[in-house]
Amino acid sequence: MNWSDFMEEEIENGTLLPIREFLEKAYATTTVYPAKENIFRALDMTPLDQVKVVILGQDPYHEPDQAQGYSFSVPSTVRIPPSLINIYKELSAEYGQPVQRSGNLADWAQQGVLLLNSILTVERGKALAHAKIGWQAFTDDILRLLNKQDQPIVFLLWGGHARKAKVLLDNPKHLVLEAPHPSPLSANRGFFGCNHFRIANAYLEQNGVTPINWIQNNSAYQ
Repeated sequence: MNWSDFMEEEIENGTLLPIREFLEKAYATTTVYPAKENIFRALDMTPLDQVKVVILGQDPYHEPDQAQGYSFSVPSTVRIPPSLINIYKELSAEYGQPVQRSGNLADWAQQGVLLLNSILTVERGKALAHAKIGWQAFTDDILRLLNKQDQPIVFLLWGGHARKAKVLLDNPKHLVLEAPHPSPLSANRGFFGCNHFRIANAYLEQNGVTPINWIQNNSAYQ
């Protein structure tokens, strides 16, 4: 099974049909993020058999020039958003060094970090505008498929919305880590100090998997 096979199944079982119908009208009549060709970019950048870590976001950034099609990331030319600033603060604390990188997380994706939002599109300026068009059924199926994988995967569930996915993840080969969301509204409630990046890498190494280089921006997509 690969992502192409999975997409074919989702088309055949009808999960994507209402979403497609909605988005055809939405992209024609409003401003929707990310660009249409980037809706499934998270899957394109991290093949199924190479997934080591999953960071589950909610929906794309809803302001211009931010959304890339993979969670928490912004183009290197864009100001780093507050939640990602806090992610970098936690990284800096865990590794005892400054994090001097752009907001583009493509290098994480290339190393096996699936940056998946549970809702894959949004209307400009309207967070969660597409929360009820069926995306969660699709992304829950992604999580179920990941749960079945033999390779060890670390799932990072930050915030109440992401933590709901825990019920889908019961494979003992995987590790599920939970914390408050890195948003400025909640980061001080337990995201800071969660040590998730070091714990994730330790788990990968214990299972003979190359850990993630979280700190350095090394990517062809910068």
